[in-house]
Amino acid sequence: MRTATIKRKTKETDIEVTVNLDGTGVAKIATGIGFFDHMLDLLARHSRIDLTVKAVGDLHIDHHHTTEDTGIALGQAVKQALGTMAGITRYAGVHMPMDETLSRVVIDISGRPVLVFKVDFPRDKIGEFDTELVREWFQAFAMNAGVTLHVETLYGDNSHHIAESCFKGLARALRTAVAIDPKAAGEIPSTKGSLGG
Repeated sequence: MRTATIKRKTKETDIEVTVNLDGTGVAKIATGIGFFDHMLDLLARHSRIDLTVKAVGDLHIDHHHTTEDTGIALGQAVKQALGTMAGITRYAGVHMPMDETLSRVVIDISGRPVLVFKVDFPRDKIGEFDTELVREWFQAFAMNAGVTLHVETLYGDNSHHIAESCFKGLARALRTAVAIDPKAAGEIPSTKGSLGG
């Protein structure tokens, strides 16, 4: 089983994340941020990655540290669970509709962290959640998972739908990219013979 647990404690947050890449999408999420919990639940459900997140942060200040640090911990957990990355599919892309919104998410589990994020939100907040934190989470996740990640909303009017299409798109792309390719089991999916540089 490709699993990992990451614990991250700072003066701002205390976070524990556990992933099972070969799970069924079971989610146990508690960050204290309702909308963010909803996005992480979607991520688990549609990626089929079992995900447990326990986060206590300085929410009396704002949601920034908790959101970003959860992205850091989750990225590190996914990277650790992937191990040598032997046999993974590596590449995946999806167009994810959410009502009037359409987003494109493309991932390369390359070991080279890059985020291209072309998403505009009509509103500054979704409930109490700052929409700019969606990018902060994706940035933290990509840098710490060591993935090349392109996220672009092609069109959309509703900020909730836009965020949801991005998280669901990542989920479905991850689901394919981390899967073991039966035709290449045991092989590193790179002409270099290694991933990460």
